[in-house]
Order: sequence, then structure tokens, then C-alpha cells
Amino acid sequence: MSKLMSGSGSLSLRVMTKFSLATLFGVMVLFSSVVSYPQSNPSSYVIGPEDVLSVTIFAGGKSEEQLDITVSSNGMINFPFLGQIRAEGLTVPKLVDLVTKPLAEDYFVNPQVIINIKEHKSKKVYITGAVEKPGLYPLDTATTLLELIAKAGGVNKERGHFAHILKGSVEELKDKNSETLDQLIEKKKTIKIDLRELLDQGMADRNIKLDPGDVIYIQPSAFSAAAQYKVYVLGKVKTPGAYEYQEGLTALDACVLAGGFDKYSAPNRTVITRRHEDGTVETLKVDLDLVKKGEEKDLLLKPGDRIYVPKSWF
Repeated sequence: MSKLMSGSGSLSLRVMTKFSLATLFGVMVLFSSVVSYPQSNPSSYVIGPEDVLSVTIFAGGKSEEQLDITVSSNGMINFPFLGQIRAEGLTVPKLVDLVTKPLAEDYFVNPQVIINIKEHKSKKVYITGAVEKPGLYPLDTATTLLELIAKAGGVNKERGHFAHILKGSVEELKDKNSETLDQLIEKKKTIKIDLRELLDQGMADRNIKLDPGDVIYIQPSAFSAAAQYKVYVLGKVKTPGAYEYQEGLTALDACVLAGGFDKYSAPNRTVITRRHEDGTVETLKVDLDLVKKGEEKDLLLKPGDRIYVPKSWF
């Protein structure tokens, strides 16, 4: 979904285009001094949905099977000879043990099964707000806040003074469609990072390590001004994030801007959350399946609307 940008010489200049030369120097100092976090032990990695596994089965001195397997959204894999097996929640060594025994009992003499994580897609963080490319990003290696900002194309001209980090809140943000991001920030205890200290002054201790499930909100200088021309598309679309508001934009249009619906989405249960100037929140429901068929009228969006496409029940 994005290319990793790390190290003192590889940070995109886009992160710094709005800063002075002193700012650039500060960030270079930050990169030279920040602690590097080692990649987690592959044997302890817990498999999750959307991870891609590389599988090789050796028996009788030759390779019997060699293929890549993607973990389904419900945590299952279709393993050679054995069929459907639940991989979610297992480490690679435990999965190897799970499949080796039945292969040895029914198919091969002394089989050797080699499984590696080819793509880490189940461990993700979500960044939004005043960045160029908001959305979900995989944590295939240990990642810091500054590295994630770089992955997201850097901060933009709307950047305010603070970043809010909501630990382990990705699923909460996706599943609780009655709550907007700003409501979660008000309700939950967040880690507040001063971006002036991180980006402008190069203070390495502000560059914290992120964990799977974290939500990072780069606060705009004036959220109300930013909301005047943004809509937010969340849930089971291909590219969740913030998109430019245009007059006449509809719910279906916004989902198309977000790359369309994911394979396991439920457009018929789409929810739009709208915050009014008096602070009240309105929840609107629309069946985008019927909208696509021309059997239901699409909903016109307003600036700041949040569109949530839930996961299918099937």
C-alpha cells in the first residue's frame, strides 16, 4: 500500500516542504539519533486475516507443493491436501505442527513443512488528519511515528501542533460507526505528541514506536476549517481515508473515490455520520447496493461527513 521510507537520507522532502531550513536540520538530527527498533521475532508473530503465507511441503527428497496462501477475512486458509484450517491466532511454528501431523498420517512419510510470512497485512495502523495520504498502513516491521508520517506522504499545510495516538483503536473506529474520530479522542485517553518538538526541534524521544491497531490523528491547525472541504470514507473500502469535498458529491461517489468496495463489504448497510454546528450528531443509513441498481436515491454529502461501509456478515 505504500513504500517504507526510513533512514536519515531517505525521508521524502514532501514531509519538509512547509518547514524552514532549521526544521530540515532538526529532522536530520532526529533521524541520526532515533533508536532503531529490531523486527519482531518471526516465530512469535501471530497470524491474522489477509496475511500471505509462503508454504512448501517436502517429502521423499523432493518438493511436493510450493504455493502462497492468503488468510481469509474469517481467519481460514485452504491448505494443500487438508482443506480448510484456521490459521488466525496461531504462530508459524504452531501452524507447522498443526498441519505436519495429518500430512504424515495420511499422505507422506516424514514430510517437512516450511511456512513463512510473505506479506504482513493483518497488523495495521490508521493515520488521518493533516497528512497527504491518510489511510491504513501495514506494520510489516517495527515502525515509528515519524516513519508512518513519511509513509503517508508527510504532513500538509493544514498541520497543527499536535498528533493524537489512540492505542489499539483501529477496530473500534471501524466497528463503532456511531462514534466519530473526534468523539473517540474526547472519550479515550490518547498519547499527545507535540509536532513542534518532533518535526521542528528533532526531539527523538517524541518519535514513539507504534503498535498494530493504533490510530494516529495529525490534528489540523483548525479542524473546522479542514472539515469544510473533506469527507472521510472508512470501513471496507479499498482505500480508506480523507477525500476532497466537492459540491454535489454523493455517498456512492465518495466510495468510488476510495477505490470502491472491498470484497467482504456490505454496501447495503452503509452509515453516514454527520456532525452539526450545534454539536449534535446525525446518523444516516443508505443501501448503496440499491443505489447502484438505481432503486434508491443516493445521499448528498456535506463537508465533514464520515461514510462507514461495514463488513459483510457472510
